[in-house]
Order: sequence, then structure tokens, then C-alpha cells
Amino acid sequence: MYVRFPLSLRNVEDLLHERGIDVSHESVRFWWNRFGPLFAAEIRRNRVQNLRAYSNWQWHLDEVFVKINGETHYLWRAVDHEGEVLESFATKRRDRKAALKFLRKTMKRYGNPHVIVTDNLRSYCAAMKIIGNAEKQETGRWLNNRSENSHQPFRRRERAMLRFRQMKSLQKFSAVHSSVHNHFNQERHLYPRATFKLNRAAALAEWRVLCVE
Repeated sequence: MYVRFPLSLRNVEDLLHERGIDVSHESVRFWWNRFGPLFAAEIRRNRVQNLRAYSNWQWHLDEVFVKINGETHYLWRAVDHEGEVLESFATKRRDRKAALKFLRKTMKRYGNPHVIVTDNLRSYCAAMKIIGNAEKQETGRWLNNRSENSHQPFRRRERAMLRFRQMKSLQKFSAVHSSVHNHFNQERHLYPRATFKLNRAAALAEWRVLCVE
């Protein structure tokens, strides 16, 4: 609940208390730190296998500003053509070196796409020239809305958590949150109600199996 919905630790504590489970919010924090990365890694492993079975048609890359103790950091995000978050990467700078590291990390896991859509940040162009796929880059107004919209669930979580205190906490939470969000994101506006209910039931069943393992 803490990762999937925009809830604070104390919100989860109150919800569990209403269901007859009396725990401290620090217990919820311990559960999140202990099991969250494990669940996210398993979800990511299964999805990487599925994504590699198909052609990497188009990626959308974008970065969002995140304040940590008054200092600006950057959360880079790669999204595929269907809106699924592929990778989240936190850095202190927004230069060529950071963009290059982000691209190499994403391509090592998912392969090389046919098209990479970005904004007009020069760091992307410089990094892609080093990698050798500069001809695949596309920029333009509204072309990167897919990536811009992917920041919204993270922003809701950020407000509920009253922001982050450390960059490693930002990196850890963004990686777990993106995996869990991908798992439960059924894009209900694209399907009839009956189809959405089937997809939701399948996602919950898979989640229960994952928790048991």
C-alpha cells in the first residue's frame, strides 16, 4: 500500500489498524526497506524478459527536478512507447556524463531502441554521439508527452512523503515505485470495464504469488 498508493507511513499504519493489525509506522518502514527492492527486482526481471522478446520500437527520455534538503537533483526516466517506465536514475548533475551513464544503464538492460524521443537538452545529443545512435534521436513539441505524463505518479508520492532526505533514498524508492506502478497500471481508460477487471485480477494474483515466494 505504501508503494502503490500515494500514502505516508502513518497512513498505512492507520489503514492496517482499521483492519485489526496493530503495528508501528516504523514497522511499515522496515517492511518497505526489506521487501520492496526484492519484489521490484522480481517484477523487473520478468518484464525485462518479456520486453526483450519484442522489438524496442521507441523510448521517451526525460528528467525531472527533485529537491533534497534544498539542493536540486535530477531524476532521469526512460519510458517505452506504451508508457511503461523502463528505468529511473537519480543524479546530482544534468550534464553529458550523467546522460551517458543513464543511457548505457538502460541500454544494457533493455537493448537498443529504434527511436529515442527527448527534449532539447543538449546532454542527450552529446551522449548519443558517443554511443553512436545520434541519428535515432527525435525532438519536437508534444512528442515527449508520454514521458512527461509518467512523472505524475512519482510527484504524487513525493508530496505524500514530504520529499526525500537523501539521494540514495530517492534512487531506491523511484526504482521500486516504477516497478510496482508498472505492474498495477492497467490503463483502465483504454479498455471496457470487464476487460479491466480481468487484468486487475490477474495482476493481483501475480502479486500474491510474488509475495508468497
